[in-house]
Amino acid sequence: MPSFRSGTVAEILVERDGLQRVTVDMGEGPERAYVLTALTPRVAAGDRVVVNTTAVELGLGTGGWHVVHWNLSEAAWSAPGPGHIMKMRYTSLQADVGAAEEGRPDLPSSLEGTPVVACCLHSQVGVVAAVLHHLRPFTRLGYVMTDGAALPLALSDLVATLVERGTIATTVTAGHAFGGQYEAVSLPSALAVARHLAGAEIVIVGMGPGVVGTGSALGTTSVEVSTILDTTAALGGRPVLCARASDGDARPRHQGISHHTTTALELVRTPQTVPLPLGRSDLAVLSPHEAIEVAVPDVRSVLDAADLRITTMGRDIEADPLFFEVAAAAAVRDSYLLGPHR
Repeated sequence: MPSFRSGTVAEILVERDGLQRVTVDMGEGPERAYVLTALTPRVAAGDRVVVNTTAVELGLGTGGWHVVHWNLSEAAWSAPGPGHIMKMRYTSLQADVGAAEEGRPDLPSSLEGTPVVACCLHSQVGVVAAVLHHLRPFTRLGYVMTDGAALPLALSDLVATLVERGTIATTVTAGHAFGGQYEAVSLPSALAVARHLAGAEIVIVGMGPGVVGTGSALGTTSVEVSTILDTTAALGGRPVLCARASDGDARPRHQGISHHTTTALELVRTPQTVPLPLGRSDLAVLSPHEAIEVAVPDVRSVLDAADLRITTMGRDIEADPLFFEVAAAAAVRDSYLLGPHR
């Protein structure tokens, strides 16, 4: 069950579209919280607020941040949306975000050969995008964020940076995820929106920050990649799996090819070619799927040149090079499928 406390906003730390990061004094000194300004009024220092403290109290992976639920300094607030499609339906936070598909019955359903890379973790999105931008700086990259983890796109510092720098040209939020440049009702329509309305030439798909996992084979949101791959194939796209692999994770189930990827490959109905870095044929891929080795650029140099510091479960490229190299292999494969550089 949720936990709520009230307090006073002490300081505004960061502000950007859709998000404020603040500190709130709830009686024991300032504690960190964020405000999703698409769902609740913006706050100022001195405002009284109600804060959801559940995730921090449970020690979950929110980075130690509470969530401001309501600004008590506002008696009423309204932020009308552009349409009638609701996200987070039938909750007290349901919002009329609209959807890009509204009024577009002619939206094509074919992806027309568009390469689509399916990521297992949010951190892979940054590596894939950075390497693709390095290889094809004039190719328009789109990111589709699923609702497998964080729902607000505004929470992703990584995506905010990639968009600000022009690495990712457009964003689409699918299902109950929200806050993209385009909103979409479902994964299939999000892919179509990314290709035909947003003009993406390559689409990167993956959940936001905060993968859900239980340790069991099926009890993780990472298995959504099987749906992404099958849906892409059904719509005439070219699916590429960004496998999760590690040589720095202490947990045996994630060493080498993660059990998350193995399970997804068991569930997917379309045969996949899984890109891996040269010399890593030791990483087993389940039949009927097959691995393909590709030459990857120096990922560390690519990230340094882009001024990006990306970590996975707290590990950087020094601590877990295989994770980054496998993500780079997926980017190289995507680039190849698009055809000659323009």
